[in-house]
Amino acid sequence: MAFGKGCHLHLIDGSAYIFRAFHALPPLTRKSDGLPVGAVRGFCDMLDRYVQGNTGSDAATHVAVVFDKGSVTFRNEIYDQYKANRSEMPEDLRPQIPLTREASRAFNLFTVEIEGFEADDIIATLSCRARDAGGRVSILSSDKDLMQLVGDGVEMLDPMKNQRIDVDGVYDKFGVRPDQVVDVQALAGDSTDNVPGAPGIGIKTAAQLITEYGDLETLLDRAEEIKQPKRRQTLIEKRDQIEMSKRLVQLDCEMESDEVPALDDLELRDPVADDLLEFLNRMEFRTLVRKIADRLDAPVPEAPEVVPVDGDAAPREPEEKELPPISHADYEVVRDEAALQAWIDGINHLGVVAVDTETTSLDEMQAELVGISLSAGPGSACYIPLGHKAQADDDTGDLFAAADPDRLAEGQMPLERAVEMLKPLLEDPAVLKIGQNMKYDWKILRRYGVDVAPVDDTMLISYAQHAGLHGHGMDELSDRYLNHRPIPIKELIGSGKSQITFDRVPIDKAAPYAAEDAEITWRLWHVLKPRLPQAHVTKVYETLERPMIPVLARMEMAGIKVDRDHLSRMSGAFSQKMAALEEDIHALAGRPFNVGSPAQVGEILFGEMGLPGGKKTKGGQWATGADVLEDLATEHDLARRLLDWRQISKLKSTYTDNLQTHIDPDTGRIHTSYSIAGANTGRLASSDPNLQNIPVRTEEGRRIREAFVAPEGRVLVSLDYSQIELRLLTEFADVPRLEEAFTRGDDVHAVTASEMFDIPLDEMTPDVRRSAKAINYGIVYGISGFGLARNLRIPREQAQDFIDTYFEKFPGIRDYMSETTTFAKEHGYVQTLFGRRINTPGVGQKGPAAGYARRAAINAPIQGSNADIIRRAMVRMEDAIADLDATMLLQVHDELLFEAAEDAAESLIERAREVMVRAHLPVRPLSVPIVVDGGVGRNWAEAH
Repeated sequence: MAFGKGCHLHLIDGSAYIFRAFHALPPLTRKSDGLPVGAVRGFCDMLDRYVQGNTGSDAATHVAVVFDKGSVTFRNEIYDQYKANRSEMPEDLRPQIPLTREASRAFNLFTVEIEGFEADDIIATLSCRARDAGGRVSILSSDKDLMQLVGDGVEMLDPMKNQRIDVDGVYDKFGVRPDQVVDVQALAGDSTDNVPGAPGIGIKTAAQLITEYGDLETLLDRAEEIKQPKRRQTLIEKRDQIEMSKRLVQLDCEMESDEVPALDDLELRDPVADDLLEFLNRMEFRTLVRKIADRLDAPVPEAPEVVPVDGDAAPREPEEKELPPISHADYEVVRDEAALQAWIDGINHLGVVAVDTETTSLDEMQAELVGISLSAGPGSACYIPLGHKAQADDDTGDLFAAADPDRLAEGQMPLERAVEMLKPLLEDPAVLKIGQNMKYDWKILRRYGVDVAPVDDTMLISYAQHAGLHGHGMDELSDRYLNHRPIPIKELIGSGKSQITFDRVPIDKAAPYAAEDAEITWRLWHVLKPRLPQAHVTKVYETLERPMIPVLARMEMAGIKVDRDHLSRMSGAFSQKMAALEEDIHALAGRPFNVGSPAQVGEILFGEMGLPGGKKTKGGQWATGADVLEDLATEHDLARRLLDWRQISKLKSTYTDNLQTHIDPDTGRIHTSYSIAGANTGRLASSDPNLQNIPVRTEEGRRIREAFVAPEGRVLVSLDYSQIELRLLTEFADVPRLEEAFTRGDDVHAVTASEMFDIPLDEMTPDVRRSAKAINYGIVYGISGFGLARNLRIPREQAQDFIDTYFEKFPGIRDYMSETTTFAKEHGYVQTLFGRRINTPGVGQKGPAAGYARRAAINAPIQGSNADIIRRAMVRMEDAIADLDATMLLQVHDELLFEAAEDAAESLIERAREVMVRAHLPVRPLSVPIVVDGGVGRNWAEAH
């Protein structure tokens, strides 16, 4: 059939299909040889659905599946940094790429890939030729770059959303006509492809400029007319860069290649049953084989014989089976290059290895590498000693060791040479590296010039499945899943004042311990990784847990600069304020006493003064916790002063004094450490020091943030989700009045107060609004009448009336709380928007703990979804800002803090905000808008 009027060409974006298939399905390996085939299976499912759905008036008469081939195109000649920031292809996807081509041919679909050209250019050329020949074109893709082709008989179909994208759809996306899309993209640039564009100009601004001036050339010619000074200067000074960017983003509709197929060759052909079934059978897709054989009325081919692979070609994710007991007898101490090379060769053949490092400290920024252990399977492990010190042993008479305590022990490779040999293996994208708490090892090895990738982490694999049920440390996991207790570290280094560093442990004792750690890690991976799909948390692990390892590691290594003098001055001021408060407290008490002693405070309040509410602990002392003092504070000034003193004392000891001890002597920065597997809800925890609990509601707390500063010539940039948990509660509970308030940008606390107390918005007082705000945020955490009474310092009966009224006005919230509790009791867990399971084992119990468990279960989907959204944003952030002089430093609950060059701050805010407000979209759109506030300052307080 000659292509012409009445013909309909479908162009399938094969590369997009592959990546969608790879990320949509859990890992799958071919049983016969362990080859990863999950993406191939998903790709075949998508092609099969396409073939079945190609009916009706939109049915294709001609079809081609178009792929990218190679990574270098004519655009790299225009700009050598084009796509330079693209991350490496996942190790499990690489061997599947050629199989997807085979799959297309097996379905009898014409397949096109041309060296030196991107798939988008092939699609552009075929689209233009088909349009010029009088036919219709449908491009099956959601790639925004292809939207510049829409119009005049060319449309796009998003196969995942089953959505048609025509001229109006392009306008909704870009705010301009399809023929203007390339001009908008040239201005806005593309961080994914490393297209520079015009710094500081995003999609919205670009669309406004192109709409106003008509096209890019006119805009650049008339740039002097732009009113905004910075924008005008950018357009003038960066003209060459902008024009180059347009050449990079503009699709080639006139490819000069003999390999571009003729349109007549693309005529639709039915699958050939024998060819298709043979391929699917070879891939071992038995369910798909039977389904398609039945549809094609063909015999089901015999399943291929599955021969177990030998130990030298173990599948990456072996089936769970009983392994031999752990034994140290076969562990090897690698002391020379020949032995190390043998291990490297064997691991390269296997494609997977467990890695563990031994160091002198838990502080990754100061720790020195002592040794590395590797495991390639049960009973197969080694230790490579690199930095053990010689022993001053009376039995051997090593007098040199006593005289020179830093002299290295014999029988070790030079550290630099060992790292040089291991670097290609540890960076090889075809070899999976497994670790337990891999972030630590990643940072240690990065300091020695090694970028470990790709990685799996047994701690995070366990956390994704069992958060809230048990711990995820190696010793506990080994005991639980392997029935094996590892060698205790205390047996080697001791404890307390007599504790030594690992480099002082003799090699013969260090080797069994270190090699065992690596083997246990390999065994845990063998047991736990295949269970991810069964627990339905593969996507959680792959998108929210594992990608956080390098993101957080780089943040922690970057650290944040701290002004030590500012902290010292604050400590002095706090000491003076504490002394003044002590004088007031002593005067109110009638005599001096140790304000920092809970026993003496209790005796004064309840023993001598006889104040109400006194209760004694099991130890016989009066209870003087914060809750006790807060109750008393409504009636007695002494309790209020004691609370003030304690607050200042905590700020001094925890922050202004303690933070100074954490300033790294080499960098002048504080390098906090984030726990990915800390909170059950997915919230990150900061430690050594904890930077997430610095109070921001008090003047003193805000001043502490002033000590976190940017270096000369740079600024700190803060991006903060606005009322994110309240917005998520509104989403989960389906509260139309609050949805409307958020959508309109109204003051949601004032709206709540107006609804509850029947007060018009224009008559709202600060006190009434404050009460509504306390209820709004308290409800998220399941606050009781008692808790609200304490927060607002009002009678408990009044506080309970407030809560009852709140539920009457917003019944959806009460329904959400009830339904969530019921689900948690029935299933033992609740879920976030992203599918994270938060286990709730105590929610069905009785007694005092049940109330806490119930409140935690109600809050968990909200707090967990919040945590997932900001994690997703962090994972995507690095690519989005890769071409800016900016670094992500801290994550503090709903806030991300960056350090940037002054001239990059505006662009950083625009790009980071775009990433953050869209982070939830891969899961589902929300009924309320996500809002992100941005700020810039010389210190953290100014930026926030």
